[in-house]
Amino acid sequence: MFSHEESKKIRQEFWTSFGKEFPHKWLLYNTKMKEVQLKFSFTRKFAMVSLDIVDQDEFIRSYYFEKLESLKTVLKESYLPEIHYEKDYELPEGKTISRIFVMKEGVNIHRQKDWPAVKEFLGKNMLKLEEFFEDFSDYIKS
Repeated sequence: MFSHEESKKIRQEFWTSFGKEFPHKWLLYNTKMKEVQLKFSFTRKFAMVSLDIVDQDEFIRSYYFEKLESLKTVLKESYLPEIHYEKDYELPEGKTISRIFVMKEGVNIHRQKDWPAVKEFLGKNMLKLEEFFEDFSDYIKS
């Protein structure tokens, strides 16, 4: 087990090294839609690249989620075949969002031997998710 401080240091080391190895200006929160964010996650159980619809108004979340669902075939066939859709995704703090994501399970941010494969997974999949988002953002926004 790692102390809170040790764990924090390991997470900082990972994200710093990821940024150096993948020096790309990631879209992430700059989607020009306050309800939609692209995210990286890496925990002690999995790594994930996701598009999150974070608005707490269920009507707004449903609106964007349905737009993304209508693009599911093109997203799977042309960008991310392993994409998952979850309309009601509960975050650890209890907040519910809608999320589409790709996940790599069985990896651990505390195990440095997992880092190279996770960095590759995160970088490759976020580039594809960004490409999809940029290709269809006008439709998603409308």
